[in-house]
Amino acid sequence: MDGTPSSPNFPCQSCEVRDTAICAALDDEELRQLNAIVTSVKLGPGATVFHEGDDSTYLFNVVSGSLRLSKLLPDGRRQITGFLFPGDFLGLSIAEVYAYSAEALVETTLCRFERGRLAKLLERFPKLEHRLLSLAGNELTQAQDHLMVLGRKTAAERVITLLLTLSKRIGVEQNGGWQADLPMGRPDLADYTGLTTETVSRTISLLRKKGLLDTNGMRRIHIPDIEKFSLHTGDY
Repeated sequence: MDGTPSSPNFPCQSCEVRDTAICAALDDEELRQLNAIVTSVKLGPGATVFHEGDDSTYLFNVVSGSLRLSKLLPDGRRQITGFLFPGDFLGLSIAEVYAYSAEALVETTLCRFERGRLAKLLERFPKLEHRLLSLAGNELTQAQDHLMVLGRKTAAERVITLLLTLSKRIGVEQNGGWQADLPMGRPDLADYTGLTTETVSRTISLLRKKGLLDTNGMRRIHIPDIEKFSLHTGDY
């Protein structure tokens, strides 16, 4: 992994994502014991957390920033399988190797857990184990949703669905709509939706002409009417 580890005395207690991360189920004393097995890792944009096929030695919690998850297809093309944001957990798998690669999109901070030590803690804290099982269920649901996006939706519906999801995850309400600064570029949006970058750009331009979307530069988007926008996802 590219990063600089550090170990503050008790960072878990004041963590910004404590209420949404795996540690949300723990009281202060349990949290202190979890903190004893945590290493904080800081990554720069483009840094790799792990590569597809690496030994799955660690699990991670995203504290700040964002990550891109991807797999390489046999012909060398890249398929992005997801994006992670603060509070998300990374590395849940029973396999001995990681099934995908994970990279930082922007400056990102992670909590890193050695798999064996975390497993021992789970035996002592059933609440933590239940929390992880819940996160695993959410991960499965997201994977199923992604398959639906790729398999059943039109190009425009794929882009709209992704922009809506990202706005709700990392955006803020503004003037009756939602605004978000995307950490990923249009090539990443394309590799997630299974489209070309040109198709994504044309779709965004069309949405802008129809008044469904405003953009400021390549990364900032504003959805003026979230309900109207949602009607174009193909889910209705």
